[in-house]
Amino acid sequence: MDRIAVLIPCYNEELSVAKVVNDARKYLPEAAIYVYDNNSTDDTVARALEAGAIVRYEYMQGKGNVIRRMFKEIDAKCYIMVDGDDTYDLSSVRELADLVLEKQADMVVGDRLSSTYYSENKRPFHNFGNSLVKASINKLFDCKINDIMTGYRAFSYQFVKSFPVMSRGFEIETEMTIFAVNNNMQVDNVVIGYKDRQEGSYSKLDTYSDGFKVIGTIIRLYREYRPLKFFTLISAILAILSVLFVIPVLIDYANTGLVLRFPTLIVCGFVFIAAIQSLFAGMILNNVAQRNRMETELRMYDISDRLRDLEEAP
Repeated sequence: MDRIAVLIPCYNEELSVAKVVNDARKYLPEAAIYVYDNNSTDDTVARALEAGAIVRYEYMQGKGNVIRRMFKEIDAKCYIMVDGDDTYDLSSVRELADLVLEKQADMVVGDRLSSTYYSENKRPFHNFGNSLVKASINKLFDCKINDIMTGYRAFSYQFVKSFPVMSRGFEIETEMTIFAVNNNMQVDNVVIGYKDRQEGSYSKLDTYSDGFKVIGTIIRLYREYRPLKFFTLISAILAILSVLFVIPVLIDYANTGLVLRFPTLIVCGFVFIAAIQSLFAGMILNNVAQRNRMETELRMYDISDRLRDLEEAP
């Protein structure tokens, strides 16, 4: 079992992966450094091996698939995950690791947005998207995470072995953040330096398609983790629409004694029934969500016992 494992997911990062590996070794000389290649078509693997990294492979395309493989295969007391594009300043990596090893943090977020991200990043829609995602999650889940989409994080063994990876692509960072917040895990923020990609390197994140996937992930997880609030909101919208459209029907009935718009009355009745059903669905699913949180908490005890066994093993 490693004390610190540095995990570097890579896809076509031949220009920068060696620098990331060397920086990780410079600031964490005791760490085991793993590069997980995701079907690169350039010399990423060769550059990583030359730099002395342990190279492993994930053949299903997508960052989420790579992280699933890394979390399954590696056992460590502290995990450092960093992208292989050399955009993150690793001089702060010791601080991230110490928060996990000494302060019992479950996840430490490398916060780009509070330092140089907005001035260094050359993609304005990425800037807007990061701000939108950050504001949405902090509002919906009542938390204070400074950078949701960062690929530079530290994790505890308990987090890694309890986190169910469901996403396949770049929405994985959003999923990790919401999972930690929902399960009342200790999440810390560390401000880190950020620089844009070097010339010749390109981002694999598509602003629009991946952006919509992230938004979809937020909505899906809000429905799963906060079902009472989600379905109560839908119930309120349906109830308000039903009442607004039925008021003219009631006014006509009060003035004439006749129901002049039967179709409207019928539709409003069904919409109001749907509102009631939505409310009860939220109440039922809220009990399921609470049960899932309880099971996750109990699973953490088993994971802690497994960690002690690994530490005591010869």
